[in-house]
Amino acid sequence: MPQFDAFETRMLDILQRDGRKPITELAEEIGLSATPCARRFEALREAGVIKGFSAQLSRRALGLMVEVFIQVRLTSHSDESPENFIAAVRRMDEVSACWTMTGDHDFLMHVMVPSVDDLNDFVMHRLMRLKGVRDVHTQLVLQNIKGPGHVPLGHLRR
Repeated sequence: MPQFDAFETRMLDILQRDGRKPITELAEEIGLSATPCARRFEALREAGVIKGFSAQLSRRALGLMVEVFIQVRLTSHSDESPENFIAAVRRMDEVSACWTMTGDHDFLMHVMVPSVDDLNDFVMHRLMRLKGVRDVHTQLVLQNIKGPGHVPLGHLRR
């Protein structure tokens, strides 16, 4: 694992909360002058630690009132089902994230849609009709307490 000093760790922490913070303000907050701060920032970006910057959008303000996690189990892993499923999921705009998992289900999907009717349509007419899908388990999000997006940095401070 790469080593990060206190300046870099603090920089990453601040940038996670405000990726638009100017280098001059960032430098002041971490206790460096602007030039060494800019060099460290650029080194972290070039090393792939800082992957990019994006806007955080409000799903509700955009009309996506239903947020769910969907667990999916496939019928087989010995045919092309996993690859076909992954390719199909990558084309589904409703799916904001998808992970392969250990345990009873093969995949965990994070899905956002405008309404329960849209969720029903997505699950029954699109997801369940994918070749190789054995079953799905849907969990409706009632309230988002934290995240997504925060990467823990506490282990870097040890």
